[in-house]
Amino acid sequence: MLFESLEIIEPILRSLQEEGYTTPTPIQAQSIPIVLQGHDLLGCAQTGTGKTAAFAIPILQLLSADKVYNTRKKIRSLIVTPTRELAIQIGESFDAYGRHTGLTNTVIFGGVNQKSQASSLQRGVDIVIATPGRLLDLLNQGCLNLRDVEILVLDEADRMLDMGFIHDVKKILSVLPKKKQSLFFSATMPAEIVKLAATILHNPSHVSVTPVSSTVDIIQQSIYFVDKGNKNSLLVDILKDKGIKTALVFTRTKHGADKVVKILQKHNITAEAIHGNKAQNARQRALTNFKAQTTRVLVATDIAARGIDVDDLEYVINFELPNIAETYVHRIGRTGRAGAAGTALSFCDAEEKEYLRDIEKLIAKKIPVNDDHQFPLMDHNPPKAPKQQGRGNSGHPGPKLPPISSGAKRWSSSKPRASR
Repeated sequence: MLFESLEIIEPILRSLQEEGYTTPTPIQAQSIPIVLQGHDLLGCAQTGTGKTAAFAIPILQLLSADKVYNTRKKIRSLIVTPTRELAIQIGESFDAYGRHTGLTNTVIFGGVNQKSQASSLQRGVDIVIATPGRLLDLLNQGCLNLRDVEILVLDEADRMLDMGFIHDVKKILSVLPKKKQSLFFSATMPAEIVKLAATILHNPSHVSVTPVSSTVDIIQQSIYFVDKGNKNSLLVDILKDKGIKTALVFTRTKHGADKVVKILQKHNITAEAIHGNKAQNARQRALTNFKAQTTRVLVATDIAARGIDVDDLEYVINFELPNIAETYVHRIGRTGRAGAAGTALSFCDAEEKEYLRDIEKLIAKKIPVNDDHQFPLMDHNPPKAPKQQGRGNSGHPGPKLPPISSGAKRWSSSKPRASR
């Protein structure tokens, strides 16, 4: 199937050809006709399946059909998404696909001065892509109104739930017109999301592509069992391979991301971190450098990584396994996008084996083990934290527990073992 067969108008087809797109992905092929017919849509699709184009293309076409109304520059479509990075990414997609339509869009998000965003809204735009917090701020200040919105998109709804945005979303919904077309996308469908969708959508069509429990088959996955203290050395060793042009490395914490960056920089590997404690301009600069390959390694936390869409990203490295199995699927989905090749390497220490079991249960497959490295896991059963000793009948403290052996401590060192 080609995009031409979806009855897409010529200006958008021309833009798609200029971007090098000829064949729609499954989510696009199923969703675009439904949206063009004016139906509400409930889509279950993880990041990396092409869902931005699945709603951007038909929205541009529907808004292009009314040129007279378009000249009034009222906000006719609103896309709400959880993170700044994802909002910017969606804005870039609307710019690319709509460059020949004459339609305008603006992206609004927090963490930066609102002046330029408010000015853009004052001039008038057709499409607004926004994070919930800043949208409500500007709405309360009277910088915009949403009474003319014809098409609403809630993107990454499950992540908005995780990030505590649901109350903000409900406030936004309360000021939108009752009569509108609504498109709802989520990678997972927990009960809360289903309940929220029921309050937004009217007799929706359903599309489900690549459910969260299945990983993209083309991604080559492997597990490295390694002691926690040797992860830095293993990462540096892997990155000695010059064939790895860029790599997205995931840590569980912001502090952990900064530590990994310092280690890599010490070994002359260009690296930057992207997480919630970074200023918006620093985050955007790091992402721009990574896309331009002037920064070889981007170290990210899960929330900050939402919206990172890098063409031809071949390597994702889980420096730490996530404690939520679904997050693993989101992480590795940063590579192998749009049918491209991808490799996902994951480090697993003794304490993370439980996380690995959850991940393999979710994806219903065993991840191959790579034991061809210098830092094999030695501390297979880390000692549990000793319980607080109570006092005996005599009122004296109980006996002291023996100290952890020096052998166990030795294997948790960050220094690599000498090869035999």
